[in-house]
Amino acid sequence: MSVEKEIEHQQLENREIVEALLADGSAPDVDYPIEHHMSCANFDSLEKAAVDAFKLGFEVSDAEELELDDGALIFCFDATIDHKLTVERLDKDTEALIRVALKNKVQYDGWGTYFMDENGPVFDEDEDDIED
Repeated sequence: MSVEKEIEHQQLENREIVEALLADGSAPDVDYPIEHHMSCANFDSLEKAAVDAFKLGFEVSDAEELELDDGALIFCFDATIDHKLTVERLDKDTEALIRVALKNKVQYDGWGTYFMDENGPVFDEDEDDIED
């Protein structure tokens, strides 16, 4: 897939996720922790992408090693930033990180956040996980 098609696809997904969160009652006017995910089998490439994401203003988590179902090992990290849940900002950030991924030959694996009310994340009382 070309970088332009990947950006376009991600922007459509951004709209769907934001619309779903807001339709479910998530607060529109609070700052959300947006966690963008990157992965790669090559640690050095992933490390370069982490440095580039940091230079763009993202907080970068330590790299983790994960074993896939087929036994292959990959490395991954999250690039996190807090801001309002706006499509325009998400489009800007996802485009920048997709370009970082392409430059460093790593995979941009999308983003996630939490359901939020005006007081912060909403936790399910029966579980440690955050409600979707």
